[in-house]
Amino acid sequence: MTIRIYYEDTDVGGVVYHSNYLNFCERARSQLFFDAGRSPILDEGHFVAKHLEADYLKSAKFGDVLDIKTTLIELKNASFTLLQQVFRGEEELFKMTIVLVYINFSGNVSKIPDLEKVFLSSI
Repeated sequence: MTIRIYYEDTDVGGVVYHSNYLNFCERARSQLFFDAGRSPILDEGHFVAKHLEADYLKSAKFGDVLDIKTTLIELKNASFTLLQQVFRGEEELFKMTIVLVYINFSGNVSKIPDLEKVFLSSI
Protein backbone atom coordinates (compact mmCIF):
# COMPACT_ATOMS: atom_id res chain seq x y z
CA MET A 1 0.00 0.00 0.00
CA THR A 2 1.33 3.44 -0.88
CA ILE A 3 0.59 6.57 1.15
CA ARG A 4 1.74 10.20 1.09
CA ILE A 5 2.65 12.04 4.29
CA TYR A 6 0.46 15.07 4.90
CA TYR A 7 0.89 17.89 7.38
CA GLU A 8 -1.62 16.26 9.76
CA ASP A 9 0.71 13.22 10.01
CA THR A 10 3.64 15.24 11.33
CA ASP A 11 4.82 17.12 14.37
CA VAL A 12 5.76 20.80 14.34
CA GLY A 13 9.12 19.94 12.69
CA GLY A 14 7.52 18.11 9.76
CA VAL A 15 8.56 14.66 11.04
CA VAL A 16 5.97 11.87 11.14
CA TYR A 17 4.61 11.48 14.67
CA HIS A 18 5.57 8.07 16.07
CA SER A 19 2.05 6.67 16.58
CA ASN A 20 1.13 7.36 12.96
CA TYR A 21 3.30 4.46 11.80
CA LEU A 22 0.90 2.17 13.66
CA ASN A 23 -2.02 3.85 11.87
CA PHE A 24 -0.33 3.39 8.47
CA CYS A 25 0.16 -0.31 9.20
CA GLU A 26 -3.44 -0.67 10.34
CA ARG A 27 -4.63 0.83 7.05
CA ALA A 28 -2.41 -1.55 5.10
CA ARG A 29 -3.80 -4.57 7.00
CA SER A 30 -7.37 -3.49 6.33
CA GLN A 31 -6.58 -2.79 2.69
CA LEU A 32 -5.47 -6.41 2.19
CA PHE A 33 -8.94 -7.56 3.14
CA PHE A 34 -10.65 -4.87 1.04
CA ASP A 35 -8.53 -5.74 -2.01
CA ALA A 36 -9.75 -9.33 -1.65
CA GLY A 37 -13.39 -8.20 -1.48
CA ARG A 38 -13.66 -8.96 2.24
CA SER A 39 -13.82 -7.06 5.49
CA PRO A 40 -11.52 -7.51 8.50
CA ILE A 41 -14.76 -7.68 10.50
CA LEU A 42 -16.22 -11.12 9.88
CA ASP A 43 -19.79 -12.26 10.48
CA GLU A 44 -18.95 -13.80 13.86
CA GLY A 45 -16.24 -11.46 15.16
CA HIS A 46 -13.12 -9.45 14.41
CA PHE A 47 -9.36 -9.25 14.96
CA VAL A 48 -7.68 -7.39 17.82
CA ALA A 49 -4.02 -6.64 18.43
CA LYS A 50 -2.58 -8.80 21.21
CA HIS A 51 1.11 -7.94 21.00
CA LEU A 52 3.43 -5.86 18.86
CA GLU A 53 7.09 -4.98 18.68
CA ALA A 54 8.09 -1.88 16.75
CA ASP A 55 11.42 -0.51 15.54
CA TYR A 56 11.69 3.10 14.43
CA LEU A 57 14.69 3.09 12.10
CA LYS A 58 14.55 6.47 10.32
CA SER A 59 12.14 9.38 10.13
CA ALA A 60 9.61 10.05 7.41
CA LYS A 61 8.83 13.67 6.66
CA PHE A 62 6.08 15.85 5.26
CA GLY A 63 5.53 15.11 1.56
CA ASP A 64 7.25 11.70 1.53
CA VAL A 65 5.64 8.82 -0.34
CA LEU A 66 5.81 5.59 1.65
CA ASP A 67 5.14 1.96 0.85
CA ILE A 68 3.85 -0.40 3.51
CA LYS A 69 4.68 -4.07 2.98
CA THR A 70 2.84 -6.78 4.94
CA THR A 71 4.11 -10.36 5.25
CA LEU A 72 2.39 -13.25 7.01
CA ILE A 73 4.86 -14.87 9.43
CA GLU A 74 2.67 -17.35 11.29
CA LEU A 75 -0.91 -18.54 11.07
CA LYS A 76 -2.67 -20.39 13.89
CA ASN A 77 -6.29 -21.40 14.45
CA ALA A 78 -7.20 -18.24 16.39
CA SER A 79 -4.36 -15.82 15.61
CA PHE A 80 -1.79 -14.73 13.09
CA THR A 81 1.50 -12.84 13.16
CA LEU A 82 2.51 -10.28 10.56
CA LEU A 83 5.70 -8.42 9.73
CA GLN A 84 4.93 -4.91 8.53
CA GLN A 85 7.58 -2.65 7.06
CA VAL A 86 7.43 0.97 5.96
CA PHE A 87 9.74 2.05 3.14
CA ARG A 88 10.63 5.33 1.46
CA GLY A 89 11.88 4.00 -1.84
CA GLU A 90 14.37 1.26 -0.92
CA GLU A 91 15.04 2.74 2.53
CA GLU A 92 13.36 0.96 5.45
CA LEU A 93 12.02 3.45 7.99
CA PHE A 94 9.92 1.36 10.34
CA LYS A 95 9.15 -2.28 11.02
CA MET A 96 6.98 -4.16 13.43
CA THR A 97 5.67 -7.59 14.16
CA ILE A 98 2.11 -7.79 15.35
CA VAL A 99 0.05 -10.67 16.69
CA LEU A 100 -3.66 -10.38 15.93
CA VAL A 101 -6.20 -12.58 17.69
CA TYR A 102 -9.69 -13.37 16.49
CA ILE A 103 -12.43 -12.74 19.03
CA ASN A 104 -16.12 -13.42 18.61
CA PHE A 105 -18.70 -10.77 19.38
CA SER A 106 -19.04 -12.19 22.91
CA GLY A 107 -15.43 -11.09 23.50
CA ASN A 108 -13.91 -14.59 23.63
CA VAL A 109 -10.91 -15.80 21.66
CA SER A 110 -12.24 -18.05 18.94
CA LYS A 111 -11.08 -20.10 15.95
CA ILE A 112 -10.91 -18.00 12.80
CA PRO A 113 -13.88 -19.08 10.66
CA ASP A 114 -13.10 -20.08 7.06
CA LEU A 115 -9.39 -19.79 7.82
CA GLU A 116 -8.26 -20.48 4.26
CA LYS A 117 -10.73 -17.95 2.82
CA VAL A 118 -9.61 -15.20 5.20
CA PHE A 119 -5.92 -15.57 4.42
CA LEU A 120 -5.51 -15.06 0.75
CA SER A 121 -2.37 -15.13 -1.35
CA SER A 122 -2.12 -11.32 -1.06
CA ILE A 123 -0.91 -11.61 2.55
